[in-house]
Amino acid sequence: MRLSPLNQRRWRNFRANRRAFWSLICFLVVFVLSLFAEVLANDKPILLSYRGHLYVPVYRFYPETEFGGDFRTEAIYRDPSVQCLIKTGGREECWDDPEAVSAEAETGMVSGEKIEAGWMIWPPIRYHYRTINNVGTAPSAPDADHWLGTDDTARDVAARVIYGVRTSLLFTLIVTTVSSVIGIAAGAVQGYFGGKTDLIFQRALEIWGSTPSLYVIIILFAILGRSFWLLVFVSILFGWPALTGVVRAEFLRARNFEYVRAARALGVSDRVIMFRHILPNAMVATLTMLPFVVTGTIGGLATLDYLGYGLPSSAPSLGELALQAKQNLQAPWLGFAAFFTFAIMLSLLVFIFEGVRDAFDPRKTFK
Repeated sequence: MRLSPLNQRRWRNFRANRRAFWSLICFLVVFVLSLFAEVLANDKPILLSYRGHLYVPVYRFYPETEFGGDFRTEAIYRDPSVQCLIKTGGREECWDDPEAVSAEAETGMVSGEKIEAGWMIWPPIRYHYRTINNVGTAPSAPDADHWLGTDDTARDVAARVIYGVRTSLLFTLIVTTVSSVIGIAAGAVQGYFGGKTDLIFQRALEIWGSTPSLYVIIILFAILGRSFWLLVFVSILFGWPALTGVVRAEFLRARNFEYVRAARALGVSDRVIMFRHILPNAMVATLTMLPFVVTGTIGGLATLDYLGYGLPSSAPSLGELALQAKQNLQAPWLGFAAFFTFAIMLSLLVFIFEGVRDAFDPRKTFK
């Protein structure tokens, strides 16, 4: 699809802002990698071969009996016995001395018999965000096995950061998109029609803005339980007025401009005037506020998780990591992981939206 001349100019302006452009590249890399978190950090192999057949454990359920075990529950791939079964094609000797038999299987022979040795390809981080490593003390300092150490329940911090970033970004993307659409539409209706419509909307917004959102969240979670989608719904419910005031002011200012009066005289519908003629001119002010909405959504999710009213306790959460950092001052790596994750993510987003804002501003050009 070919861009219009106006959008081509905006893209050139955005690319000329090198800080915003490279921030976008870095953010996209982080976001895309987080979407494949299961391949980056997991306690299951990405791919394994057993008796000549290929399996994808990260995305499919395989019982232990599939590999010659005794249980119909999902195979525990970190168990030396299960690894031995996969490597030897399900030999019973694995239950006696799995490590010795696995080492012998590397030669292609077990107990003097030739076998078709299986293999496994593991993720770079061999821990899921729920995996508890009971070896040693918790929290433990970073090492070759745990790149960012473990938290106070012996879960790998690097894995929880990867999954937590994905959760935060998806939550922010959904909440910001939906609440922005609602808020912009509401502000456009207020500013364009004015009069009683604007008056009624403003009084309703004043009442809604005075509603204690934290109390509502506590009550809903007490009744319905904590969940991702309930938190998304509540965040949209209280987040959409953020852009309404800015859009309303721009529409109040622009509705009496000459080009709007001319469009009305020509019989152009109100909907077309609002969203095709006035809204593009109001986008600069709207995009100026958008970075605050995005960073506020990420910070709001982290705050709720920190207070214990956010995502379920088992979910990967950056706010919960910050809470653990406060509760375990003897483990500074927890605080560093939470701080740098937030700092990098929020900085990239702010730089990107600054570039988008300047690209939409007709008064600014970059060489």
